[in-house]
Amino acid sequence: MPKLSINTGVLLIILGIMSYILTGAASFTALIPSFFGLAFAGLGYLGKKSESMRKHAMHGALLLALLGLGGSFGGLMNIIGMIGGNQPERFGASVGQALMAVICIIFIVAGVKSFIDARKNS
Repeated sequence: MPKLSINTGVLLIILGIMSYILTGAASFTALIPSFFGLAFAGLGYLGKKSESMRKHAMHGALLLALLGLGGSFGGLMNIIGMIGGNQPERFGASVGQALMAVICIIFIVAGVKSFIDARKNS
């Protein structure tokens, strides 16, 4: 799970940088996924480095994923709304938020599965 947290962090850092560049560096908020990515990578590193902190770090990463999903869910809804013919006001921002939401959802699903498997094995 710490490795997944680090990989998720790297993906979010790349997403934030790409969003910032592709939106013409118009808004600093395009870098928000990168800040979340740094936190994910830090928690993954902490969990990998210290066996005693692994459980706490991974619970923190899962909480971070829930917060990231909550903050980016609107972009996912905007993209899904395009199926119904609604055009988002800021398409690039909506795509970046939707991608962050999907990454967070995948992390949450993998994290919950990991916690269930750990409970079964103990």
